[in-house]
Amino acid sequence: MVEKLYISWADFHQDVKKLCQKIKESGHFDKIIAVSRGGLIPAGIIAYELDVRNNEAINFSSYDGQEARRSDADIEVSANIGEVNEKTLIIDDLADSGRTFRVLRQFYPKAKFACVYAKEKGASSTDIYAVDMPDKWVVFPWDVE
Repeated sequence: MVEKLYISWADFHQDVKKLCQKIKESGHFDKIIAVSRGGLIPAGIIAYELDVRNNEAINFSSYDGQEARRSDADIEVSANIGEVNEKTLIIDDLADSGRTFRVLRQFYPKAKFACVYAKEKGASSTDIYAVDMPDKWVVFPWDVE
């Protein structure tokens, strides 16, 4: 059985605020793009904390159903997000393997990539993250049954 790490809403919110502080220290951003679905909730909090009103979402699908991973060439990226530049933040909840950000950097090389949590394998794929995570299955508050 895979060992799981449960994150509470309170801890998640505090960790997102910690990420906001790191983002503020790294520069000014005027656009936020959430990676759907995991990045939607942290991106909303970050948008309020940083007072960024230009917000978009990008759909990124690397799985067929629940289990099978698609090859990088078969990943579906769907977005109508306009210009992406160095003042754009692309937000996700977790950099696990780093694959999501590595693929998205090919499409949006000027953007800054940020996530709340990063595991050792995924940390190098992100520009800014708040909390190092152990190599366990992360259960977010919205995933709890």
